[in-house]
Amino acid sequence: MDHALMLRLKISQGEIIDAPLHYLEQSEIIKKYDKLTNLKPLGKIFALIGLAEIPYAEELPLTQELIGFVNQHLATSEGFAFTGKLEEIVPCYNALLFEAYCRLGLGKSTEAQNALNWIKQYQVFDREQKTAWPHKGICKFGGCMKNTPCYIGIGKTVRALLTYLEKVDPADEKVNAMIIHGVEYMLQHKMFCRLTNGQPISPHITDSMFPQSYHLSMTDLVYILQKSQRINDPRAKDLVQLLAEKRSKTGGWKIDYIYQYNGYVAFDNRRKDSEWLNYLYHEIKKT
Repeated sequence: MDHALMLRLKISQGEIIDAPLHYLEQSEIIKKYDKLTNLKPLGKIFALIGLAEIPYAEELPLTQELIGFVNQHLATSEGFAFTGKLEEIVPCYNALLFEAYCRLGLGKSTEAQNALNWIKQYQVFDREQKTAWPHKGICKFGGCMKNTPCYIGIGKTVRALLTYLEKVDPADEKVNAMIIHGVEYMLQHKMFCRLTNGQPISPHITDSMFPQSYHLSMTDLVYILQKSQRINDPRAKDLVQLLAEKRSKTGGWKIDYIYQYNGYVAFDNRRKDSEWLNYLYHEIKKT
């Protein structure tokens, strides 16, 4: 087991960690991040998102360097823009970076709060709503909020809000209401199906992957169901059944898809059961 996962497991079990950085120094995952070079802005985003999944990663020099880059080049007065241009803020990347900041202990920072305020003011969760966001950037990249809002943006936003609730402010009434609205919309789609034909909504939505990329994945959907306590909702049955069918002969789960981009580091390979997925899916084993 990688020492980064060992550390996360110990923390989730309530153990007191005297020297957390000692674990990270021994982590093969961290060593892979340290070897990254010539990262483009997107690569730096993916690296930060992955590192944010590891406890105490915010204390690493590389993480601090990446946070500094995002603060200087990608954080705007309205939220996180993956191009650095305010008018091109899109829901998925704003949510991905917002969640990373929450995990890194920066959920109350100005940058994260700007991202949260963008979500509160402009994110929509169903076909009956129109966003008040005045810029057209959200219509350039696949039509994030045209007549039908981008499902990936909705999923990533709901996931990020659940993380904010857990790690920053569980009493935020607006966030709680948005989560209820967003999860309900996703459950209407059985979490992963088009309403029109029942087919998967987007590429890789039924694949397990970790850490996150901009693809909405099975791993994201399970996280949303677990954290919103809707895993036993009848409308989630098909997703839970699909996850059960994906179990290996040894009772675990394998990574289905590894996103390819310089800066994205997969925490496990596809050859054997993923220890990270087994940890993340542990609640499903009880159903």
